[in-house]
Amino acid sequence: MGVIVRITALCFLFLLIIVLTTGCSKKGQEPVEKEKEEKAAIKIGMTFDSFILERWQRDRDVFVSKSKELGAEVNVQNANGDLKEQISQIEYFIEKKMDVIVVVAIDSKGISEAVTKAKKAGIKVIAYDRLILNAGVDLYISFDNEKVGALMADYMKDNLPPNGKILMICGPLADNNVSLVMDGFMNGIKGTKLAVIGTEYAAGWHPETAFTVTNQYLLVRSKFDGIMCGNDNLAGQAIKALAERRLAGEISVVGQDADLDACQRIVEGTQNMTVYKPVEKLASLAAEYAVAMAKGVKAETKDTFFDGAQDVPYEKLEPIAVTKDNMDEVIVGDYHLKEDVYLNIPKEEQDKN
Repeated sequence: MGVIVRITALCFLFLLIIVLTTGCSKKGQEPVEKEKEEKAAIKIGMTFDSFILERWQRDRDVFVSKSKELGAEVNVQNANGDLKEQISQIEYFIEKKMDVIVVVAIDSKGISEAVTKAKKAGIKVIAYDRLILNAGVDLYISFDNEKVGALMADYMKDNLPPNGKILMICGPLADNNVSLVMDGFMNGIKGTKLAVIGTEYAAGWHPETAFTVTNQYLLVRSKFDGIMCGNDNLAGQAIKALAERRLAGEISVVGQDADLDACQRIVEGTQNMTVYKPVEKLASLAAEYAVAMAKGVKAETKDTFFDGAQDVPYEKLEPIAVTKDNMDEVIVGDYHLKEDVYLNIPKEEQDKN
């Protein structure tokens, strides 16, 4: 009986040691678990105009990947070109107490009030690619949009007849970049005899507008030599209208974004030039800024941009003109695969390049 009592006592003592040891280890783990939670606590909300443009999908993927690498979680929303929806998304981000909100604005003015509300809530705001007016964002990160227009103008000056006529098909003026690109283009052709015969705007960046406009001008105008398009989607539809009249390749067409189908058209000879904007660099750098700002680091940039009310920090990246001559050097391998760019070019012709 005494033996049984001793065995029972030993078992009880053993269990007590296990319980105490387990309890101590749990207490010791709590700070580690809290630290892990804090490291993963950075929350970024990102709202896009839409994904109608090929490049926005690439921007999204690079930004999300880089943010995760830096320890942040990204909630991506698509406003599908609806300003009210984008405002609602920003209000949702405010409610969810995001650390940073990144906005690809549908309307540079219409979104201002919602952005101001986010800032009043203590949330940092980044205007991604497109400036947000009168809101005092914490960072505006984009390409030099006036230079985009200037690069288009340079191509037209070098390749159109001295008295050449140009049709401009631009995006919506609600996108602040549109005015900047137009300014760069008009300043670029200033002092030449090149003439703009008409300027049209594609609401919501709908590419079909370029098809309709090009058709209308072909019907009522005797001749024009070039079409300056606000992006490659518009350029594609303008070229489609030209192709129906067997004019593709006869009239110079320029665009921007270096979309895959635009690069294909360039090597095929129906589009002449696009402006490449390295979006991987833009998205990756924006993610670095967002995470740093979430940690309380103020954006320090070399440039500022006046948003209509105040100067805001401006991270300005350089665009690159791309033609058939430098396609392989600038685009192939870094942005698109060679087999994709030259998909419609016979192998023997590719070998000549």
